[in-house]
This record gives sequence, C-alpha cells and structure tokens, in this order.
Amino acid sequence: MRTLLALFSIALISCTNLGCQSTPCDNVTCVPDVPRELSMVTHPPYTIAAPDILLIDAIRVVPIPPYKLSPLDTVSINVPKALPDQPLQGIFPIDPDGTVNLGPTYGKVSLVDKTVEEAREVLEKHMKDVVGLTDSKVTVALAQFRGMQQIKGDHLVRPDGTVGLGLYGSVYVAGLTLEQAKLAIETHLTKYLQKPEISVDIFSYNSKVFYVITDGGGFGEQVYPIPSTGNETVLDALGKIGGLPAVASKRRIWVARPAPSGHGPDQTLAVNWEAIAMGANTTTNYQVLPGDRVYVMAEPLITADTLLARFLAPWERIMGFSLLGNSVVRGLSGQNQGGFNNGGF
Repeated sequence: MRTLLALFSIALISCTNLGCQSTPCDNVTCVPDVPRELSMVTHPPYTIAAPDILLIDAIRVVPIPPYKLSPLDTVSINVPKALPDQPLQGIFPIDPDGTVNLGPTYGKVSLVDKTVEEAREVLEKHMKDVVGLTDSKVTVALAQFRGMQQIKGDHLVRPDGTVGLGLYGSVYVAGLTLEQAKLAIETHLTKYLQKPEISVDIFSYNSKVFYVITDGGGFGEQVYPIPSTGNETVLDALGKIGGLPAVASKRRIWVARPAPSGHGPDQTLAVNWEAIAMGANTTTNYQVLPGDRVYVMAEPLITADTLLARFLAPWERIMGFSLLGNSVVRGLSGQNQGGFNNGGF
C-alpha cells in the first residue's frame, strides 16, 4: 500500500512539473480592452493568401480588335429577311469543329478564324448561294468569347500565391487586399482586352485559421485548425469541436495569442468556462482572432492516473510473468512428487 501511495505521489509530482497543477492565470497579460462577445472588433482589410478561393466575375471583357472567332465563342446572328415562317435570329455557339449550326433549313457555316466583319460576309454569301435569299442582309456580333469562361468563376490561390486565368496566364495576388487584387488582375488583362473590368471577392476563407488544442490527459493532444471568418468567440470555437472533451478541466482553459510580428510578449487570456456556459457571462468569452490557440487542459487527476498506469504497466507485466513462472514450477514439482510417491507403493 505504501509503495502504491509513493508511486502515486511521484506521478502527481511529475504531472505538476508538466503544468497540470498550474494555470496560465499566473502569467496573464492583463489587457482590459481585449475584444469579447458583445464588444467585438472588425478585422483589418483581408489579405489574400493560399489556399483561399477567389470568386472572380467578368463585368466588361472585350477582346482587342481585330478578334478572330474561335471554337466555343458565341455569336449573335440576325437575318431580317429570312425564309417565311422560319426566322433566323438568336445567339449561336461555334462548335469545336469551327462551324455554326443554323438549323436544318439553313445548314452549317464555318466561321472559325474569321473576324466579325468577315463572318458577316461569309453568312451573306451562304444565304445567297446555298439558301437562295437574294436580299440577305445579315447582322453579326460577338455575344461571348471563350476567354470569359477562363476569367469568370472560382479560382484557387496556388501555393506560389498566383491565380490562374486560363489563356491569360497567372496573376500574383498573395498578400494583396481585394481592391489591390482587382487592380492587379485588370492590369494584367489589359494585354489582351480593352479596358477590362472585373469584380473579386472571397469565396472560401481558407488561409486565416485559429486552433483549438485539447489535452488528452496523458494520451497526447488533439489539434483542430478552424477557418476564421471574423466573429468567432471561445464558445463558438469549442462548439465547432463538439464541446469540451470528457477529460477536460473546466477551470484550465485559456486563449494564447501570439504577439503581432513577434514583437512584445504573447497574451494568455484565462477563460472562465462555467461563467460563460452556465451564467451567460461574456467577460472571458473572448473574440478569437486568426492565429489564436484555444487550449483545453485535462483534469490533473486523470493525467496523474494515466502517468501512474504507464509507470506500473511494465512492473505488472514483470510480476505477472514471475507469478506465472512460479505457478508452473510448483505445478511441475507437484506432479513429480506425486509420481514418486505412487512409485514407492
């Protein structure tokens, strides 16, 4: 019994040395104006970084003339004096083979590598020679060209900080705000387009995260990276991992906040979980900022019990093997003695 108590004391002392009996409250940096629930602050302008996903929309995308039609472009065609009861007006795509299908009556016309003016002349000649329309004035305009499909949509910020624009190459956007990224992309597109105008927004905030770290009571630690959208509090952070683990200590939770750019001491903000959860007290329900660590320590007795179990496990195995060996030897000795006695009779 004394041996077990001694071992438990050793485990408890070890746990204390590991910090299980101390809380970060001893080294708290007291900052009265720390943002918290009901008094949150807005974040500075968002800076883009990998692996954010940008949503880019093409507002004005006009190719520099003379533009030659390509497959997957769409053209607007209007023939005012078409065949009776068979109007020819609408938007038609250029198929991969370079032709435009005008329907069973008018057939197909090849417009690939033609300018809009050349396409108009080709269509007028087709209407006259093939369809038989002598007075075939045709109006042709570029409705949408395939380059818009490369610009418009969701774009992942690559590890090198660029976004791909298909035919128009890549643009470096890491470290830029949305306005700066918009200007950078439009400037890049001026090489190919006339006065391009786009809009840029964040589709998925992936680069700014905070961490929830839970102590497993001697069985390691779990780390949960959670994207930061700007309004998360300690309660939100712990809610995203399903609440406190079963081994968690409600009195040993804190927020560790790194100092900006590594200058000055880091902040350690103690959290009163019971006041937040049971009393709706917002004093320590701090706003969680990108880079913060919400740490949840395990109950010291659970950690001490785990350490004690780990310490005793090898000795239990040794004692088990020893007892097993003794029982085997005694069994064999008993059998030999019994055989000897039977032989004496």
